[in-house]
Amino acid sequence: MTRILVAGIGNIFCGDDAFGVEVARALARSDALGQADVVDFGISGIDLAFALTDGYDVAILVDAAPRGEEPGTLSIVEPQIDAEDETIVSAHGLDPVAVLQSVARIGGHAPRVLLVACEPLTLGGEEGAMELSAPVAAAVEPAARLVETLVASLREAGCTEGSVQ
Repeated sequence: MTRILVAGIGNIFCGDDAFGVEVARALARSDALGQADVVDFGISGIDLAFALTDGYDVAILVDAAPRGEEPGTLSIVEPQIDAEDETIVSAHGLDPVAVLQSVARIGGHAPRVLLVACEPLTLGGEEGAMELSAPVAAAVEPAARLVETLVASLREAGCTEGSVQ
């Protein structure tokens, strides 16, 4: 059986940074993912790093990520990670690249990782923000459907290699 982790990540106090958390909440209400584990990691990088060492075949991270697109634009990225980088994972912040780099240092082997990214409009600024912007809020349900499609495609393809449809 293919083990898939869907990790919602982000800070609920920083506007569109809460995107991954909101998608995880939407997916938690769905039965379409079957046996995939959906977890809201918020900003807990340490918890995500340890979860990635728990024998998953694939991890789908869901996060707001500035990529130069229109706010609310969804994309799928397979990050290339430099395992030699010495970046330290903070227990109170979640930098997905730093988390992935740290997995080998804590004695694990990272699964294949895909990022479902949403272009943010605002990350709250210095004052913070307790809600998603309109274009990012509108992307939550489409992102949840995209994750469901990804999970089905990964299971069908055997999920450890190759392109994602």
